[in-house]
Amino acid sequence: MLESLFKFDDRNYHACQKLFRGSDNQEYYLGEYSIESGSVIDVRAQRKVVGPYSIIRLESKTQLFFRRSWTHIRDDAADVTVLWFVKKGSLSVSHQRGDTEVSAGEFTITRSIKPFTISCYTDEDEIHEVFHVVLPTYIFQSHLKQDFNMGFSVSAESCDFEISERMLTTVFEGAGEIPECIEKLLVDSAMAVLAEAIKGRENLVDVRKTLSETRLQDILRYIEVNLANPKLSAEIVAEGCGISKRYLSYIFKQHGLLFSELIWTQRLEVARQSLSASPPGEMSIAQIAYRTGFKSPAHFSRLFKRVFNVTPREYRSAFLGSEEKPSPGADDVFPVDYPSRLQ
Repeated sequence: MLESLFKFDDRNYHACQKLFRGSDNQEYYLGEYSIESGSVIDVRAQRKVVGPYSIIRLESKTQLFFRRSWTHIRDDAADVTVLWFVKKGSLSVSHQRGDTEVSAGEFTITRSIKPFTISCYTDEDEIHEVFHVVLPTYIFQSHLKQDFNMGFSVSAESCDFEISERMLTTVFEGAGEIPECIEKLLVDSAMAVLAEAIKGRENLVDVRKTLSETRLQDILRYIEVNLANPKLSAEIVAEGCGISKRYLSYIFKQHGLLFSELIWTQRLEVARQSLSASPPGEMSIAQIAYRTGFKSPAHFSRLFKRVFNVTPREYRSAFLGSEEKPSPGADDVFPVDYPSRLQ
């Protein structure tokens, strides 16, 4: 079912910075969002959630601007990828590699772990429309098998990109007529097609990395594989990657990351995805807590509520319409290395 992510007009557009992430403040990622004032202000976004994917149609009659800086990345280390199909108007994306202009009928990618600025412009009919998909980067990379950068645009009307867009549009416009299992299959297939389309254009994937970037990828992979280990620490990760703890700290500082914050943010994100994808009969909240590295279900529940403003049980119930009995053990304490913003 489609839901309204946000809707702005001349009465509330000044509040867009606080409201653009949706009612639960968890869509997209932190950044500076603004809407240009004009004679007609009509900005709206509809969303269709399929497992870990958010498929969004954004329409506007005025120009929009968004900036994600290293400060935002430090405050919100979530690594998500946004796949953009521009339908009307254009995008201008400024990033570390330069500037990219994306016109109607073209495709591009942004990634939240790297700073960028994006400007959304209307066409001659004063309309801007984009169709995009927000998903965790590690899921997209599971299809691509290579790292990728912002900084390119290609025609979305070429056969492979058109096929993936058509599949995503079918799911978006299905309005509950397609079974959930088929929706997930279609979106996964669209991601696989899209990844193959990108791999077929070698100039789009920059495989040349600095030593620091290569090391960071090794570190992130090690963390992802060992996320369920409740004793995971900087010392363990450094030893597992064959580097010193001091060098690991240097790499994280170079990329504006905090080790403890990255660990807990990833654990919460993986747990959130598990809650939205598995009913109680398949996996209990306790199982999800332990599988994502938390020391107890109560420990997990308290942190989840602090960040998402609902308990895991309430989140799952709202997402899947299912209920689950609470897990015992409500007296756990937080470990001392929790990032300050999560305390």
